[in-house]
Amino acid sequence: MKSWWQKSLMIAVTVLTLGAITPNHMIWESLLEEEDVPKSHASQGQTKEYTLEWIDPAEYYVTTDTILADFKLTAQEQSYMKFGSRIGPVIDTEFRTRILPAIQQVMDTELAELGKDRLRNLAISEKPSGDHSEKIFHVFNKDSGKDEIRFHVRTEKKPLEGYSFNFHYHLASDEYQRHISIGDIYWSKNTPPKWLS
Repeated sequence: MKSWWQKSLMIAVTVLTLGAITPNHMIWESLLEEEDVPKSHASQGQTKEYTLEWIDPAEYYVTTDTILADFKLTAQEQSYMKFGSRIGPVIDTEFRTRILPAIQQVMDTELAELGKDRLRNLAISEKPSGDHSEKIFHVFNKDSGKDEIRFHVRTEKKPLEGYSFNFHYHLASDEYQRHISIGDIYWSKNTPPKWLS
């Protein structure tokens, strides 16, 4: 009786799907194996136990790449906040094409090796400095408050050339002693406005 029922079910599936889906014989073999197991095994304590572990969706999607992507977005926001409405529009194109990719590359190389757990403990400072101060943003450890990387921009006046902005960074590994240049953007011979203006 079982084989008659199985054969008619296979024929029905084939006819209903116009032959596009043909029932797999492995399905029927596994059904027969499960049905052939005597029910007395369950009473003898030979049951399978499955444990479900809850995974927080917010934790599941947090990876090194997503953390770095958030850092890059925040770095861009902090940079434009520092430039203000007077400097930002003038240097926007050159900053986006040359300097910002270099900043992102520095973040990738310096932070990616830290690992997800250590990266999750890092943050980006939220307020760039104004006037003539250099700070754009710092990447720091939330627990210790110690900076890992400091991204700065300095206004420089070169004789006969005029003013330019020197983008650079400092690392905690050398106690912020080295001045590692990212690139320069020329302003003009006129004095640039203060940051955040």
